[in-house]
Order: sequence, then structure tokens, then C-alpha cells
Amino acid sequence: MDVKHGNNKFYVERDSEELATLAYTPDGNVLTVTHTEVSPELSGQGVGKQLVSEVVQYARDEGKTINAQCSFARGVIEKTPEFQDVLQN
Repeated sequence: MDVKHGNNKFYVERDSEELATLAYTPDGNVLTVTHTEVSPELSGQGVGKQLVSEVVQYARDEGKTINAQCSFARGVIEKTPEFQDVLQN
């Protein structure tokens, strides 16, 4: 699955239609993840977790932390020990 990044979001698209999106708001050294949405046709394929993985890697690369306001993203990060280094307490 090819994840793209732009306009404060990570997303997967097909034929110019976004099928999965993770949106965040940058504020200084914090990325606040506000929303994750995956279309029914991609449901159950791990796409949401892949989007969270992308934002975690981006935060690491940029030296930022993540404030996971989105309950889905928070759940994935809390269940994945290797993602927790960027989670803001």
C-alpha cells in the first residue's frame, strides 16, 4: 500500500480518491493526531496501523512527539511498544 504525505496528513489514494487518511496538526515539536479514517473497502487490511506507523516514523525523523487525540491512533501506539518512544505523556 503506497502511503502519501502532504497537507498535514498521511493518506492512501486510488484514482485520486482518498481511501484512508490520518490527519494531524503540527504545533512546535508536537504532532497532534486528530483523526484516522479507513474506507470500508480497505477495512481489515492493516491500513490504519500502517498510517500510524508512518506518522510515528515521521515524528522520529523530525524530532517530534505525538499527542494522539484520535482514539484509534492512541490504541495502536499503546499496543505497539516500538511506537511508544514518540508518544507524548
